Amino acid sequence: MAICVFSKGYASSTFCLNELVKIHQCIKENGRLVWPIFYHVDPSEVRHQKGNYEQALTMHKQNLKANEEKVQSWKLALREVANISGTHLTPGHGYEYEIIEGIVKEISRIINRAPLHVAEYPVGLDTRLQKVNSLLQFESRDEVIMVGIYGIGGSGKTTLARIVYNSIADNFADLCFLCDIKENSRKFGLEGMQKRMLSKILGVDIEIDDVNEGVAIIKERLRQKRILLILDNVDELEQLQKFAGHSSWFGSGSRIIITTRDKHLLMRHGVESKYEMEALTDNESLQLLSWNAFNSTQVDPSYIEVVDRVIHYAHGLPLALELIGSHLFGMGIKEWQSAIDVYERIPHKDIQRILQVSYDGLTEAEKDIFLDIACFYKGCWLEKVIDMVKYAHGFDPHHGIQVLTDKCLIKNEYDRVDIHDLIQDMGREIVRQESRQEPGKRSRLWSHEDIMHVLEENTGTNNVRIIASENVSQYKEVSWDGKALEKMKNLKILSLKNLKFSEGPKYLPDSLKVLEWGEYPSSSLPHNFHARELFVMNVPHSLLKSVEFKTALNLSVLNLQGCQNITQIPDLSGISNLKELNLWGCMNLIAIDDSVGELERLEILDVYGCAKLETIPRCTKSLYLKFLDLGNCSSLKYFPEILPKAPLIEVTMRGSGIEKLPACIKECTSLEELWLQECEHLQEVEGIPPNLKVLYANDCISLS
Repeated sequence: MAICVFSKGYASSTFCLNELVKIHQCIKENGRLVWPIFYHVDPSEVRHQKGNYEQALTMHKQNLKANEEKVQSWKLALREVANISGTHLTPGHGYEYEIIEGIVKEISRIINRAPLHVAEYPVGLDTRLQKVNSLLQFESRDEVIMVGIYGIGGSGKTTLARIVYNSIADNFADLCFLCDIKENSRKFGLEGMQKRMLSKILGVDIEIDDVNEGVAIIKERLRQKRILLILDNVDELEQLQKFAGHSSWFGSGSRIIITTRDKHLLMRHGVESKYEMEALTDNESLQLLSWNAFNSTQVDPSYIEVVDRVIHYAHGLPLALELIGSHLFGMGIKEWQSAIDVYERIPHKDIQRILQVSYDGLTEAEKDIFLDIACFYKGCWLEKVIDMVKYAHGFDPHHGIQVLTDKCLIKNEYDRVDIHDLIQDMGREIVRQESRQEPGKRSRLWSHEDIMHVLEENTGTNNVRIIASENVSQYKEVSWDGKALEKMKNLKILSLKNLKFSEGPKYLPDSLKVLEWGEYPSSSLPHNFHARELFVMNVPHSLLKSVEFKTALNLSVLNLQGCQNITQIPDLSGISNLKELNLWGCMNLIAIDDSVGELERLEILDVYGCAKLETIPRCTKSLYLKFLDLGNCSSLKYFPEILPKAPLIEVTMRGSGIEKLPACIKECTSLEELWLQECEHLQEVEGIPPNLKVLYANDCISLS
């Protein structure tokens, strides 16, 4: 990056002007970034050569007899560089050291960006990179250009997009790689992905409640910015329309790269520049296979024949070459020949069976982990995957996850577990093969159609261990008699989303470890349900009126968010391992039993929006309390007494009715964030914690 400091006397130096011309050439030819700083001079004076700049150029003409061509190159460079957004310093407008720190911080953010992770052995991608870069037309800085990369799954579209991103990222001040839009849009919604995109580009969080509002914000905030935007794994036209509907949404010189399996989708969106992923050549396939199978580009001559057979079979598909090579790593020729004999008995287009060879070599525990990930946990945080596998199978999956990573069946990057679409399909097909005709005899259910069939037709069996419905855009109606779960006595995880039930369940298996049921359709849990095995109960926006348990010693998470029928939280002293109690938005909650304040392991207590709640139990035994949210509890007058030794990190009281923040708060030495804004009745703050980093107290109109 070039930093140009335009002072009043800048143009008096021909050295500076010649240097600026060179910088201008770098902008045009290489797309280099420039940060102009206007030091006590108006940008228009530089841009239009007025005042001191006009005088200096006139002096150069007269005294140095500078030729007209050179003067014009100076003027052009001054005009175009001054058109770039930068920093304007005016006398008396703040401390210079603060402005300098801001400049350094922003420039450091740009030039110190870490490159995206690319494949361990990026074979055959240089020529493909050149072809995509030629489509991007960097010589044209006035146009906004969209380029589509399309091809079948496993052909390396995302890998190529990451390499393109790394190779050209330094040419852009603002950029965003929006990963796996197909999956993440289903998880977080289009508005959630719009928010993530804007956050990455602008560096600040933007609140978006509606996808059309997001479109308006994108148009408004990005139309003057020259950005690099990668939209990865797009599978619906609406996604393109909501993230990059038109080139006019972005500033001149912006580049939008889209990866997809659907060429027609690109055509419908008017993307003229397209690149189809090419299969690897035989030589490239040999390199990729050799790296994965031998950790070298050199192949033992005795292996040539069997290696050629693999290359011929894989037909240049990188995914197949990587998986086969990893599977055969360290094996002898006989093992290679035996494996290839198996491969060749399978039609070459049947990726399912190729991938299943890797699966067949796993232990039973590793197979369980893999099938869980393939069916339910693509893109999830590693921590969640570990917890869910423990709940479902009762063992620590750390070692097994590492084995799956080593065998290229999954990826673990930045503490997220990912799995390629083709490998995911392979795992799900294995589960479907457990019973082709009757899903109620399978171990895992994820599709709404299968789940609805099993529940409505009452065809479940003891084979079913996990039911976790996928996110869909529309709710599905389930007409059942409430008895279907009675046959599933080994069910460990029940997670139902976007399903509306005609009535509540008459039975829940005592084997349940996780109960996640959005909009649970009954006022109470079945009377015959014993929750002694339950670890997680997540029933937001349900019809529940009470949450009494006979035995629930293992329960660590109780989420009743938005349950409008809940008026009281009863005695929870029997749930001694509870870590999280979420009562967010329980508008009619009046009272919480004092036993909650005696839960020693409680880490999170969230009563945000409980407008009728008047008191909070004294948390004098909560050794692990980290987060306390009392926001919008307008009837709450008194702040609860808190154990000084509790590792409290964040307290939120925004909009509460609390009148005084007592002195005990200053004994919370771990507290870093204190949010008091809009506490209209707050009159006094008696103490501030010693290690506080964030304090908001705006609009506290009664604070004296």
